[in-house]
Formats: sequence, structure tokens, C-alpha cells
Amino acid sequence: MIKKFLDHLGRFTLMLKETINKPENGKVYWIEFMEQCNDIGIRSLPIVLIISVFLGMVLTVQTAYQLVSPLVPKPVIAGIVRDSAILELSPTVICVVLAGVVGSKIASELGNMRVSEQIDALEIMGINTRTYLVLPKILAAIIMVPCLIIISIAVTIWGGYIAGMFSSILSRDQFEQGLVSGFLPYNLFFAMAKAFVFAFIISSVPAYYGYYVQGGALEIGRASTTSVVVSCILILFADYGLTVLLL
Repeated sequence: MIKKFLDHLGRFTLMLKETINKPENGKVYWIEFMEQCNDIGIRSLPIVLIISVFLGMVLTVQTAYQLVSPLVPKPVIAGIVRDSAILELSPTVICVVLAGVVGSKIASELGNMRVSEQIDALEIMGINTRTYLVLPKILAAIIMVPCLIIISIAVTIWGGYIAGMFSSILSRDQFEQGLVSGFLPYNLFFAMAKAFVFAFIISSVPAYYGYYVQGGALEIGRASTTSVVVSCILILFADYGLTVLLL
């Protein structure tokens, strides 16, 4: 078990080392980078928006249900929704979802290229396939995932506001009061730190499993599934580690 883990870690490290190289053709790499930004960012936006809205709505209703004491001011609900969205829900939940949506796509795409010998053909032409295929995905994820997290935080808070209005849990003035009361800008820095780390995991781990897949269509499916599971586990470990270090 330990030997297998060290083997994967070594191959993963070597892949990253070979990935960080100067591109042979900047224009071609730029086109690939923009395509990955579209795949990772724009195409993932609808699912991020849907999940974020309902996260905010459910969080508001459940928080109001638990804070039944008349001694607790209503604006506290908005503060809890805000801090929960920034610190945990938007960065972690959205990135776990993206690990399934984006990670499986990356692993299956590279796995199919490996099985169909497209990667071998590129290497014969003298192209550094790790730099050409993996680096744009990692850079696109590091840029686009934090943007998605920022949008998710805003939409989650908005969803909480909508639920509060329609459920008569708290008024508009109470929600706005709780939203600005006790706000710590450091929490946004913490959320962005998590977003960058999670984005690297979401892009690099599936790329590793897809790039080194061996076999046929069955192995591509297994590699895709394994990459999603490993990415989710690493995200949870990183979530705990960053919370201990930064909070």
C-alpha cells in the first residue's frame, strides 16, 4: 500500500516537473488555454449557479429553524449565512462538485488520447505532451475556479436573501444589517486560498490519472472514477489542513 502510494507520488511529481516548461508555440498554447478556460469555467457556471442558490436558501431556512430563541436577533441569521458561504459551503461544496464535473472530463479526455495513441503521436512530433496537454488545464483551473467561487459566494448569499424574504424569516433591513455586521475581510482571503489549492487538485490529479492510463475503454472509466474519488478526498484533507493553518 505504501509502496503504491509512493509510486503514484513519484510519477505525479515527475509529471509536474515535466509540465512546467516553456511552450514551443505560444499561439497554439494560448488557444488551448482559452479552450480550457471555456470548458472549466463557462460550461461549469450553470451547475455552480443552481447549487449556490439552493445552498443559500436551505441554509437560511435551517438556520432560522435552529435559532428559535427570541433572545437571538434576526440579523444573526444573515451573518451565519454569509460566513458559512464564504468559509466553507461555496469553496468546498462547489469544488467537490467540480471535481466530478471537470475532473472526470479531464481524466477521460487524456485517457482517450493515451489509449488511441494520440499522445504518442504528439511525442513523436517532438511536442512536450505534458506541457501542451496538462499545463493549460492547470492554469485554466487556477484562474477560473476562484472566479466561480466568488460568483458562488455572491449567489449563495442572494439565495439566502430570497429565502428569507419569501419565508418571512427576516426583513430586508434585518438581512442587510446582519450581512455587514461583524464582517471580516480575512475570510475572503481564506476562501480564495482554499479555491486556489482546490483548483490545483481538481486539475492536476485527474490529469495524472488520465495521462498514465493503460488499457482500453474500461480502464478509462476506472481512471476517471478513481481520479474523482482521490480528488474529493484530497480536497477534504486540504480543507482541514488549511483551516488549521489559516484560521
